[in-house]
Amino acid sequence: MSVTAAAGFVAGGLACGIKASGDPDLAVVATTSGAPVPAAAVFTSNLMTAAPVLACRDHLLATGGHAAAVVLNSGNANAATGRSGRADAERMCALTARYLGCATEAVLVCSTGLIGIPLPMASIEAGIASLAGGLTGALGADEAAGAAAAEALRTTDTHRKEVVVSGDGFVVGGMAKGAAMLAPKMATMLAVLTTDAAAPPDALRRALRAGVAESFNVLTVDGATSTNDTVILLASGLGGPPAGGQGALVDAVVAACGELAAQMAGDAEGATKVVRLRVSGAASDDDAKAAARKVAQSQLVKCSWYGQDPYWGRIASELGSSGAAFDPDKLRIAYGGTDVCREGVAVDHDAAALRAHMAGRQLVIDADLGLGQGSASVLTNDLTHAYVDENMGTS
Repeated sequence: MSVTAAAGFVAGGLACGIKASGDPDLAVVATTSGAPVPAAAVFTSNLMTAAPVLACRDHLLATGGHAAAVVLNSGNANAATGRSGRADAERMCALTARYLGCATEAVLVCSTGLIGIPLPMASIEAGIASLAGGLTGALGADEAAGAAAAEALRTTDTHRKEVVVSGDGFVVGGMAKGAAMLAPKMATMLAVLTTDAAAPPDALRRALRAGVAESFNVLTVDGATSTNDTVILLASGLGGPPAGGQGALVDAVVAACGELAAQMAGDAEGATKVVRLRVSGAASDDDAKAAARKVAQSQLVKCSWYGQDPYWGRIASELGSSGAAFDPDKLRIAYGGTDVCREGVAVDHDAAALRAHMAGRQLVIDADLGLGQGSASVLTNDLTHAYVDENMGTS
């Protein structure tokens, strides 16, 4: 199970007709009782903000950080849709609230898909009536229901993304989607996490910020930040306070977010490599972050990974132009633990070990700037022909 693994939550998903393919495109995650529980969320930093994000922000403010449900659709982002789009987002919340017996403000809403196209509200209204109307009592609390909800989030994802992390006396479960337009703050994605740990909204916010910081905020596929990014955490409290204190909840949320981010990197559009790029020895952590992201978003570097070519010169060039403090005479670069560059020049190395690492699915690349204690890492992937094929149009 994933999003329904924590006690006190139900979920479901179905096809309501948003996607021309007929694939599942509508999901609901809700408390079993329909009553609001503590909630927290993190949203996109893109100023071209989609209507669902605006609605969520307002609803969390109105409830003091509580929510009873999240209604989500895929296939249409409800972004760049003006006042009518905002009204549609509120309508989705109101309909869901009617069937669950809660206030409209207690429902959050997420959308993902094509930008600039009005939602097919007649289809969505019928879908919510069917889906939310069936989420009563224990219905929707099993593994199949959670899987159906995760399946309905998919756009260009090749598979659903789910996670369960067991804490000391509590559980964190989650589902997510994301395969492209993935860039830090946040990676383009939707995610809903649930826990049966007891925690107030401010503690949930701290846990979620920590989880996002080292997962979705260090993931970049193509440098494009979405209009709709949303991560939501709901806590039923049925498991009581974590035995290990709030720190235990933070650790579990961090682990859950990290696993979902790794699944996104592995499913990035057209990707054949998942790359963990680590920068150390920077003058500051901020410098390390800037340097790591500059390399991870370089098309030249990403193409070399696809070609299994350990062309460290491209990495060195990107590091030098990243804006971070830089001295080429102190630079060291390694692929899979094999040094290929020291003091800014090529060095003899084990060519067979290097070839074997580059041929693998998982790449680890280290760059030491030799200037200080700053460090950072990013999770990324290679750039392939399939990414271009996927993104040549909207049809």
